This record gives sequence, C-alpha cells and structure tokens, in this order.
Amino acid sequence: MTNAKQLLTQIEHHEFDSVLGAIYGADSHTLALQRRRYCDAVTSYLELFGDGGIEIYSAPGRTEVCGNHTDHQRGLILAASINLDAIAVVGTASEDAIDFVSEGYPAIHLEKSSFTEADISEEAFGTTAALIKGVLCSLRARGYRTGGFRAYVTSDVLSGSGLSSSAALESIIGTIQSGLYNDMTIPPVEIAIVGQYAENHFFGKPCGLMDQLACSVGGFVYVDFHEPEHPLVDNIPFDLQAAGYTLCIVDTRGSHANLTDDYASIPVEMGQVAACFEKDYLSEITLEAFLAAMPDLYGKVSDRALLRAYHFLTENERVKTAANALMERRFDDFLACIQASGSSSYRFLQNVYSNKYEQQQPVPVTLMLTEQYLAANGVCRVHGGGFAGTIQVFVKNECVTGYKEFIEQIVGDGTCHVLRIRKQGGIKVL
Repeated sequence: MTNAKQLLTQIEHHEFDSVLGAIYGADSHTLALQRRRYCDAVTSYLELFGDGGIEIYSAPGRTEVCGNHTDHQRGLILAASINLDAIAVVGTASEDAIDFVSEGYPAIHLEKSSFTEADISEEAFGTTAALIKGVLCSLRARGYRTGGFRAYVTSDVLSGSGLSSSAALESIIGTIQSGLYNDMTIPPVEIAIVGQYAENHFFGKPCGLMDQLACSVGGFVYVDFHEPEHPLVDNIPFDLQAAGYTLCIVDTRGSHANLTDDYASIPVEMGQVAACFEKDYLSEITLEAFLAAMPDLYGKVSDRALLRAYHFLTENERVKTAANALMERRFDDFLACIQASGSSSYRFLQNVYSNKYEQQQPVPVTLMLTEQYLAANGVCRVHGGGFAGTIQVFVKNECVTGYKEFIEQIVGDGTCHVLRIRKQGGIKVL
C-alpha cells in the first residue's frame, strides 16, 4: 500500500499517466479527466478516513454485444467491458469491519458478524450492504480469505442504463477482497460467479451471469453457459476503433419501472417451449427439432412463446457467427449479425416496448431515427433486457459527432454516450 497523501501527489504530478492511459485512453483530454477523478476520489477518502496506506481498484461496466436473452437459457453470449467504471480507494480497517462510502449514497458500516454469517435477509434486498455481504460470504464459502476494509467508491457507470452498474460494484468488491487478502489470485470468472450469487440470493434480483462476467473479465468475451457453474469463457482481442467504428449507447429515457413482469415473462415462456421437449432449457434442443415439432407445438403453447423460442435458437447461432467474425477480423459479417440480432429482438423476442404501455415506445422511435440517419454508416439494436432504457449503436468513426448531435436534438442532451471497449476487467490500478 502507498501513503494516501503521497499517492495523491504522484497522481497530480502525472506519474501514473501511463497506467491511466492503458485503461482509459492516452489522449490528453481523457488523461486530464481521469487524473482529476482519481485525485478527487483520494481526497474524499482522506476527508472520510484520514491518512494511511491505500490501494485503488477499478471494475468496468459492460455492454451486451450479441445474445439478447440467451444466458438464462444456458446459451451463448458475446459481451464487452467498457471504459466507464467504478473506482474504489481502499485501506485496511483497524478493526475487522467494513466502512463503505459510495459517492452520493449514505455510508455503510458492517461489523464482522454481519458479513461472516450467511443468513439471507429479505429485508435487505436491494441494498448495497446486501451485495457486500453476499460477495464476502460466497467467497468465503469457496475457500477464499475475506476481511474488513475502508473504501470510498465513485462510479461513472450510468445507473439504470443497461451498462450493469450493479455488476461493476459486485466485481469491485470481489477484486478488493482478491487484492487485500488473496494476493490478486481469485480468477475473474470466480469473482463473476460470486457476484451473480450475491445479486440472486442476497440482493434479490434473478439476473444471469453475463453482466458479471463482462465486468470482471474485460475486453470482448464470448461465453458458453451450458454449465453455468463452469462457463466457458474466451477473450477476443479486437480493436473496434482500428476497425473504423465507435460504440455508442443511447439512453432513450424510457422508465424501467413496473416492467418486472415483462422481463420475467421471457424465461417463463421460453421454458414452456423447452418443457414440451421434456427439457429444462432451450439450449438443450436444436432449431431443426423445434421446426420439425411445430405441428405439435402450435396451439400447445402461446404464439409469443413460439416466437421467443425461435429468437433464442437463431440468436444462439448468431452469437457464434459474430464471435467467429471478430476472431477472423470479418467486421462486415459481425455488423450483419448485430443488425440481425436487433431485428429478431424486435420481431420475435418482442422486447422493444411493453404491451402495458403501448403508447410509450421510446426504444423503437430511437431505433427508427438512428436507422434513418446512419443508413449504411452504422447498425443498431435494442440493448440489454429491453422494453425501455437504451439502444446500442456501432457508428463509423467519422459519423460519430454528427450522429450524437442529431440524436441528442431529439432525445435530449447527454443521452448519447460515446464509449470505448476496455481491455481490462476488475483490476488493482495502483
């Protein structure tokens, strides 16, 4: 660990610009922003906890690239970490307790007993304290050392944007424990599995594993969830900027409130089709078997369930094609997969708006506007869970400025986020 005041001086004097540049980009504007951000975070830590030895950790947000609603059926996904992240200035605690302060939120204090006992409290569902406890309890159950710490956390991963701010938080908690008590030896995939367990059982949210894997592993990740406890994860080195494209995420400003039933209906209906084959998940059947069984299936389950099953079975193949296209540097084929994924999500998965609010369709409107403006200069699709929230756009580099100005004139200032794919997952930065 480095003395906090000393580290602050070193950051201010550009001594870690090469480290920050490798994570966020080496242009002078980006470095100045990150330098200021890190200095502010260390200063806040000093104000809260005083001087002493500290380390700084980082975990990114993520974007789902291809594989819309495939993970919960034990299918394939292609995701990537992004340059928006959570950073934590961390020191060891004088007592075996946790003091955790996240910018803009009330301080959290946990005594040792509260994060070593694995009892799950439904009253704590939805709280950061529950996530912290869940990560530590799960790590300990897997044989890793855990302990107390003091942390000041700040994040620019947009909450509610589909960029997985909660998974970034879980990843950074796991990475802190890896750094402080396990010599950074906990594998990123293990931290992801622990984060999902914490979110499912302690936080009360039935999420899949895609978000945590993308945040923890870093870069483009191609994942097979056939055995979710032991997912097969491939990292794909690919420079999007060098290929001539930039990733944008547009916040359509649609609310996720009261959409739980819409999200829940997708795995339920997919499961109904799988059950017709006496299977638990759609990944256990083939597209050919599904089509051959249509005379028996038609009328046995709802029409929407059939459409959603068809989406899964074809989307799973698209993920494989998109991943191979990136590996083989066939970027036009990759873009075609993204466009086809968006079309299938719209027509068959039907998660671009909620039937409960059919007059409110911000995602389709933003997709329409994006397609009209970009034409052959980019592709777009619904992003993440859908029904509201964000769209994903791959834009030719030379068109980014114009597209951002165009879409923000309509959707609103600050709604188009120009991102980079980040190579690193959860890491100790300094």
